[in-house]
Amino acid sequence: MNIRTAFWSSVIAFALRLSSSLAGAPDDARSGQAQAAEAPASSRPSLTRPAVAGRHGLVTTGHPIASAAGLQILIKGGNAFDAAAAVGAMAGLGEPEMNGIGGNGFMTVFHKATGKVWSLSMAGAAPRRIVPGEMTPETLNAGMKAAVVPGNLGGYLYALDRFGTMSVADVFAPAIEYAEQGYPIDPMLAQSIARGRNNLAKYPTTAKIFLPNGEPLKAGELLRNPDYAATLRKLVEAEQQARAKGASRSAAIQAAFDRFYKGDIAQELDRFFKANGGVLTAADLAAYTPTWTEPLHTKYRGHDVYSNPATSRGGFEVLMGANLIEAVDLKAAGPGSPAALHAVIESIKISKADIYRYVADPRFVRVPAAGLLSGEFTTARRALFDRSRAIAYPPAGTPDGAPSTAPRAQGPAFADAYDAEQHTTSFSIVDRFGNAVGCTPTLGGLFGTNVVVGNTGLLLNNGMRLGSTSPYPTDANYVGAGKTPILNNSPVVVLKDGGLAFVFGTPGGETIGQTQFQVLLNLIDFAMPVQQAIEAPRLALEAAPNFYKPGATITVNVESRVAAATIDALRKMGHTVEVAPGWGSLGHMQVIRVDAKTGTMTAGADPRRTGYAMGY
Repeated sequence: MNIRTAFWSSVIAFALRLSSSLAGAPDDARSGQAQAAEAPASSRPSLTRPAVAGRHGLVTTGHPIASAAGLQILIKGGNAFDAAAAVGAMAGLGEPEMNGIGGNGFMTVFHKATGKVWSLSMAGAAPRRIVPGEMTPETLNAGMKAAVVPGNLGGYLYALDRFGTMSVADVFAPAIEYAEQGYPIDPMLAQSIARGRNNLAKYPTTAKIFLPNGEPLKAGELLRNPDYAATLRKLVEAEQQARAKGASRSAAIQAAFDRFYKGDIAQELDRFFKANGGVLTAADLAAYTPTWTEPLHTKYRGHDVYSNPATSRGGFEVLMGANLIEAVDLKAAGPGSPAALHAVIESIKISKADIYRYVADPRFVRVPAAGLLSGEFTTARRALFDRSRAIAYPPAGTPDGAPSTAPRAQGPAFADAYDAEQHTTSFSIVDRFGNAVGCTPTLGGLFGTNVVVGNTGLLLNNGMRLGSTSPYPTDANYVGAGKTPILNNSPVVVLKDGGLAFVFGTPGGETIGQTQFQVLLNLIDFAMPVQQAIEAPRLALEAAPNFYKPGATITVNVESRVAAATIDALRKMGHTVEVAPGWGSLGHMQVIRVDAKTGTMTAGADPRRTGYAMGY
């Protein structure tokens, strides 16, 4: 083992031990450990993670080994886009039940040299051979027919090519090492493997990784995925062969992209799906291209807030919620007060009614993005708000540009209830040059399709699951051949006077937009420090049967640290409130703040899972 490898192994081992101890400790013990590490601090709130400060670069991710991989790239001279590719490749090892290069996601990035914010869609489409009328809720949710085109790998390579500086070999090196040699898994992953055991056992290619010798891996045992390492090595090989023939850096990265989506890796996916009753083909893979677009944008209390457009719905939710609530004096109401939380709940409720009506793949339907974010539409929808009583879940409004007719039915209606799994991760990076990357990649449900594809070592996203698609055939987001299902993934970049102020994102399925909205308010309205903004108690709405149905029954889930008096007050306003058990379980936020006066940066990571921030 060389000096560099030994150093990083020790860093990652320390971080992993700390994360594992926190993940497995009782709530009071976790809080006590964090207080001991940060003491004395009697004048500030108890936090279970320390905020991490830096001048040259910060990485905050859902798992310590992913943060360490990104920091390694920054220290070697790479920028945030180089680090993002390294984090993306490693995150699929630290949280393989949540994400991987075979999944889908979104980036929101700030490019300092141009002062521009961009959205990158890394979301693949449903197979062209899919026949909605032949699908069932079960086949949409998991198994050989549930997979959509893997978008994350292509997205990481596109970002690396456009804004990065390093090679594919450089950025994938940490993940290759860990995939080959293995690493000791944390208690959370061990619990996920045990929970998903029956589904994982159905597929030999999956079982050999997560159920060696027929038993689930336990905390502290090594997770190895040599097939994944081999897939990454093939991409490195394609790049290096292209460079040896005189190709430019950009052309060499494209060669790696082409080997995955058009070469022997694509052929292996095609072979495996054909042999096992799947419908994803090499032609589906060859048709995929990550997409750079202008992000959604709104102004909120003097800040410019950016997030992702369709096929994300979470970006709409954050920005529309901000538009609706701006008329409320949240600072005067106070954080965690009944008045503030009531305003949050109603803003989420109203925005979801419109989003679930109109947001879908814009290649198939007209999405009235400008209308949904317009001042006129915000004013009209704000009129629904009652400051003292909970309103029923409303029908959608009619923004400018809304389609006048519903899509033609393409298949049967499916079950009302849909997959509420929250298996996604998110990471945020800021480099010494001032660039920022927020990225939220996902596998969808627990372990995605549950199928490791052939000899690739990859799990794919079960993107057609109900929730990402509508169960109703006349809805804009009903499943369709070649249609990209909707993700809630929507990392956020906030600028102040043209300079970077915040970058953040979270996993959490249906809760993603809701969590990001609340953290935005914590950071701007309540001026909370980063870690306090992350750890503050949260709430999340759920709907029965679902958010596609006007008049659905809305339940507000709140974390148990919300004051009992506040919960009573919300119930008296007419809200149905349920208290989630434990310290907190809604979302998993990663935030970086940049101080405009000093240029220093502060990163926070969420203790609700295994989040970890690192910097230098």
